[in-house]
Amino acid sequence: MANLGFVGLGVMGGELVNRLISKGHTVTGYNRTKAKAEWLVKAGMKWADTPRAVAQSVDIIFSMVTNSAALEAIVEGPDGILAGLKPGQIYVDISTVSPEYSRQVAAKVRAKGADMLEAPVSGSVITLQQGNLSVMVGGRKETFEKVKPVLLDIGPKVTYVGDNGLALVLKVASNLSLAVQMLAFSEGVLLAEKSGISREIAVEVLTNSAIASPMIKYRGPFVLKLPAEAWFNVNMMQKDMLLALELGRKLNVPMPTTAISNEFLTAARGIGLVEQDFAVVFDVLAGMCGVKR
Repeated sequence: MANLGFVGLGVMGGELVNRLISKGHTVTGYNRTKAKAEWLVKAGMKWADTPRAVAQSVDIIFSMVTNSAALEAIVEGPDGILAGLKPGQIYVDISTVSPEYSRQVAAKVRAKGADMLEAPVSGSVITLQQGNLSVMVGGRKETFEKVKPVLLDIGPKVTYVGDNGLALVLKVASNLSLAVQMLAFSEGVLLAEKSGISREIAVEVLTNSAIASPMIKYRGPFVLKLPAEAWFNVNMMQKDMLLALELGRKLNVPMPTTAISNEFLTAARGIGLVEQDFAVVFDVLAGMCGVKR
């Protein structure tokens, strides 16, 4: 069993730590808000007061934060991960951030004699709890092979993608489809509902039809009732959509459905729904056609 560190214990990061503990690993963790990590301490996680202290006390350091700015905040500075790294350590970032910035961090990690992988995951909290999470990995192949056994404890499908940054590109390519699918699903539900079919029946049929991707199966019912705590809120999803649009511009890839779906996320922000799960695009579309939740 491995001696692991984990920085960033939000909804998904916390669940990942809980899973790693359940697999028998020793985990030392840090979160900006300690209160949110108390349940993990009770589950057996050791607490560290800074990201630096995490890095100093473990062999492999994981992190999962919201965006590139948050990653910079935990990596840089006198209390950051870089300050605590030792030669031979491995740093694995699970965050979905700018591929370009992740490559910059990897270069700084290697300058310390350590190495860095990015390992974004595909799935939600429920996917993780069911043991169905998939992991994409970018970085040096030999470092990936060292960490692979631990990654397999996170999810059963672990795929090496290539050099640093490429797994993040694939994660962004995956995530843009989530918002597009959710918007299309909402269109179908509302078309049925305004024709006289109950929303419940429409959801039941569509989530068991040919269009029912794994995401639609678990998030489709959110058009009936949103979760008490967002699994992936509007702010987080729009961050990924903007990363996708930026990559599209750089690579000359037209992204019409991504652009349209992003505008619905902007509308959700505009009416105060930014902290809701991104499935709330249904409410935006419903409001446009006179339907109430």
